[in-house]
Amino acid sequence: MLVTARVQDLLSRERALLSDLQAFLETQGAPPEAVEYARGAVRSLDESFLLVVVGEFNAGKSSFVNALLGAAVLPEGVTPTTDRIYVLVHGETPGQMEPTRDPFVSRLTYPLPSLEGVALVDTPGTNAIIRQHQALTEGFLPRADLVLFLTSADRPFTESERQFLALAARWGRSVVLVVNKADLLETQAQREQVRQFVEAGARGVLGLTPPVFLISARAEQRGGDEGFRALRDALQARLSETERTRLKLQSPLSTAAEILSGEETRAEAARKTLTEDLAILRDLEGQRERHRGTMLGELDGQLNRLGRLLGEFEVRADRFIDDKLRFSNLRGLINSRELEDAFRREAVADLPEALDRQFGTMIDRFVEANLHFWEDVQAFLIRRQPSSEVARTRFSYDRGALLEGIAGSARQHLETTTEQELARQLSRDAEDALKGAVGGLAGGIGIGAGIGALVGASALDFTGGILAGLTLGSLGLFVLPNKRLQAHRQLRQKVEGLREALGQIIRREYEREQERADARLRDAISPYTRFTAQEQTRLETARTRAAELRARLETLQTEVKALG
Repeated sequence: MLVTARVQDLLSRERALLSDLQAFLETQGAPPEAVEYARGAVRSLDESFLLVVVGEFNAGKSSFVNALLGAAVLPEGVTPTTDRIYVLVHGETPGQMEPTRDPFVSRLTYPLPSLEGVALVDTPGTNAIIRQHQALTEGFLPRADLVLFLTSADRPFTESERQFLALAARWGRSVVLVVNKADLLETQAQREQVRQFVEAGARGVLGLTPPVFLISARAEQRGGDEGFRALRDALQARLSETERTRLKLQSPLSTAAEILSGEETRAEAARKTLTEDLAILRDLEGQRERHRGTMLGELDGQLNRLGRLLGEFEVRADRFIDDKLRFSNLRGLINSRELEDAFRREAVADLPEALDRQFGTMIDRFVEANLHFWEDVQAFLIRRQPSSEVARTRFSYDRGALLEGIAGSARQHLETTTEQELARQLSRDAEDALKGAVGGLAGGIGIGAGIGALVGASALDFTGGILAGLTLGSLGLFVLPNKRLQAHRQLRQKVEGLREALGQIIRREYEREQERADARLRDAISPYTRFTAQEQTRLETARTRAAELRARLETLQTEVKALG
């Protein structure tokens, strides 16, 4: 069949195009069925011409095939008798059944010269009860070189037939419409009405008017049918050497056009998804800045509460100084041990516990706010599902895995950013700075109770220094009141210095921890940021490659069409 130099050239170029298309799809991570369709298109060039018969089960397909072949090759009945796809080919042994790679496809030989060079395919009904039948029928359609679309005169052009014809149109199949059981139509007017109805339906689906033949398979088997003879003559013309060659070359190209269009649609959907994702990443950066501002704003309120605790301590310390540094308390002033114990009991009081609770509240709020922010980010990203066009593509799988990774990274970081960890970090970073701020302190400094102890130690340090110089012999008229004023001034200086030092240190450490949280967010998202950049480059390269394949495809389609 494919013997002329022109046909051989077309065949060679078409085979190269289909192979390149298959490689392109595999490189782009297209859905498996798209790659398989491309692979099947390449194989179809080496297969016999496929004449595929489709239609509803009650349209009389098996009777039609038997009438067309002039032999009782297939079983006939009023219930669905075809539970698989039969590929009928010319062979010496009648009725010999040969298995194929597909368990639902059987190869059946019959000694009929009319089948030479042609494989006639009988399929389950488009409205088959078992859904697997319809899947088989639709899966076989992309391999068809010519489709004989059978409908019934008593129920012409049903909804399932319309849907199947739309599928044939999508794959660019050549279609011949056959209306069986025309003997049920009693008048010429009825026949013409059915013809026009089928033509109009096909035109609405295909965008063109294919030939329509009204036939009676039963009448043909019983002695002959005029409509059947007209169909047979038309098929002989369509299956002539030249026309069969043209259709054989045209079918894989139509398949390639549909596959390439699908990949172009998927690529465009992926580009749109990436554009939206990049906008979301930019918005997340803005959200992160707003979250940072909110957290630092909340810190001011937290520090104010800390300042109030120190202020309350200052009031108690003032009262202690006024009460104790008096002539009436000379014995108490001389006993420094009792004075220090009284200071801890009356002035320091529950300051360590109050500070501990305040710092715990600050850390809890920090962790809680960042937890909610992470949860909002991951929930928002995971909800960002790509369009259905990119379902089951490598792009969709890779993107989904990265988004899941962001969520997993978020959970991991949140689990390590605990109250204890943040407290330890604040304690380690604050120790040396606090020593320098208040001076003269010994021992480790911790958050909460540790800082409370530091406050008490600091106050006792200056108070003890004042009291140490007081003796019975040195107590003049103005010495004690002056010492009391001096103690008040030093108390204020020390507490204010401590308040400022704590505020600066806590703000600095708070900001540092927020920067670390921001860095963790950036680190978690960075793989997806890199992915979007890489995918943009890949999709632009794919656009160029698809355009090259499209140009080659259209050139071949034009040349193949010219064969007829």
